Amino acid sequence: MIKVGVTGGIGSGKSVVCKIFEALQIPVFYADVEAKEIAVNDLQVVEQIKQNFGNNIYTPEGTLNRKKLSEMVFNDESKLQVLNQIIHPAVVKAFIEFEIKNPNAPYIVKEAAILIESGAYKNTDKIIVVTAPLKQRIERVMKRDGVLEQEVLQRISKQFPEEKLMPFAHFIIHNEEGAMLLPQVIEIHHSILNELS
Repeated sequence: MIKVGVTGGIGSGKSVVCKIFEALQIPVFYADVEAKEIAVNDLQVVEQIKQNFGNNIYTPEGTLNRKKLSEMVFNDESKLQVLNQIIHPAVVKAFIEFEIKNPNAPYIVKEAAILIESGAYKNTDKIIVVTAPLKQRIERVMKRDGVLEQEVLQRISKQFPEEKLMPFAHFIIHNEEGAMLLPQVIEIHHSILNELS
């Protein structure tokens, strides 16, 4: 089965692109959503997070204090690496299970913000990079998450810039203001199906 990775900077429109793939009956694995669930539901992962970031990183009800964790890792590269080393293997395992659950799909899609940075791209056959102008990405994230420009720029600084993602791309989707996403996704969809036939 062909595994297609979808990546791009924050606010580029990865999720919108993936919703179109879902509408085309292609199963989509959202790595970032999965990572959030694992950090709360996988007891082994929870234990490791507590050991490395303190028991009080979770509320007594078992909710992860994401804001506090973000502040800890965004200001300390070594802590970010520790967190990634805890979460990524569990996400990889979840993706393998996702693949097993979808044996009849022509191909599956994995959406991940740090597909290239984490090395997860090595487990995909094709990579789609979604691009958008920086100004639009900042505006989208500010509107979506209700955060200030400074916070968006801080998040962006932790990701590869678009030009570093491009050499990995088999396909590029342009998502600037007014761009038509549907035809671009359908073209890629047919291209992958043609390869399979």
